[in-house]
Amino acid sequence: MIQLRVTSDTPRGLRHGHPWVYTDGLVEPTALPEPGTPVQLVDDKDRPVAFGLADKGPIAVRVLDRHPDDLWDLIHRRIHQAADARPSVLPDNTDAYRVVNGAGDALPGLVVDRYGDTSVVRLYGACWEPHLNTITHALAERDEVHTVLRRFGVRNVDGRAGAERLSGPPADEPLVVSEAGAKFLARPTTGQKTGLFLDQRDNRIQIARWCAGKNVANLFGYTGGFSVHAALAGAKRVITVDQSAPALADAEENFRLNDLDPAAHAFIATDIFKWEIPETQAVLIVDPPSLSRGQRSDQPAKKAYRDLATRTGAMVAPGGLLATASCTARVSWERWEEAIRDGISKTGRWSWVWRTAQPGDHPVALGHPEGHYLKFAVLRRHQPRF
Repeated sequence: MIQLRVTSDTPRGLRHGHPWVYTDGLVEPTALPEPGTPVQLVDDKDRPVAFGLADKGPIAVRVLDRHPDDLWDLIHRRIHQAADARPSVLPDNTDAYRVVNGAGDALPGLVVDRYGDTSVVRLYGACWEPHLNTITHALAERDEVHTVLRRFGVRNVDGRAGAERLSGPPADEPLVVSEAGAKFLARPTTGQKTGLFLDQRDNRIQIARWCAGKNVANLFGYTGGFSVHAALAGAKRVITVDQSAPALADAEENFRLNDLDPAAHAFIATDIFKWEIPETQAVLIVDPPSLSRGQRSDQPAKKAYRDLATRTGAMVAPGGLLATASCTARVSWERWEEAIRDGISKTGRWSWVWRTAQPGDHPVALGHPEGHYLKFAVLRRHQPRF
């Protein structure tokens, strides 16, 4: 097995469970073999410190363990362990969820989502491409899996759109899946992420508990996940706003799938940053795309979240709730919370009601702070600006 020597400060992070070794963590980064090659990392005394797969780009090695293991057995074992652990963290009547969450399931760079009987693989590291047949075989062994797809769209790995079928019969698109009993369309080959934003599932369910009899607006609503749960919980009227007309067409169809009349609600295709709300809302849901661009964008991102909090806070009626989120690890929880506080305080007096992160099917490795990307908070507006 190829050995790569790491710099003196690298073993400390590995001991704490960090799943990546960057190129500057290697003594000779130019000696890196082809992506997917098993490598043994050693310190300056040739002692083994980690075993993993060579990758390309800034992440040179994805760490799998301390000592070498048979890759076929390791991949099968860890995929099955992850899949077996999921039912205990999911609500009843749910067949759309994350099966493998990268480093959180000890397979850094590999993501697998389930939509009914279809598994969708997405590779965030080129190191997994030589092992795609093994991944497919492990997934196809599952009783609940009929079809395995690979979703493209990761720039540093495949750099193309669409998807390909890896095993099983062709999967119809859109699929219809269940989330705590609610029905949704999923488009694994064309939708955002691998078809749905699965990481917001528990937040959708929680927010719905506050929506009965209320006027609700869902900004950056995509295909209406929050909107459907709010309407099923008895919301008086739900406004779903998104820039994508096709996404809103799916949102309307999701209402119909759940025996909800779209005509009793509103679906508006527009730029949220320019849209003027007709009246303040009892519940406002704001789930924007990442407002952080690049490694050096912390300050601009913080300003963007602050300005968005000011704008959307003014859309909430006194006594109402603002549910807001961030989906980027580049802005820490502390920085994001500070941005929300600074922005929303311009619109009145508020209290934090509820704060949470990723759900149980999106585990985060203990030594991997970059895995903590999702931030979600609910605030209550007590009175307008004073």
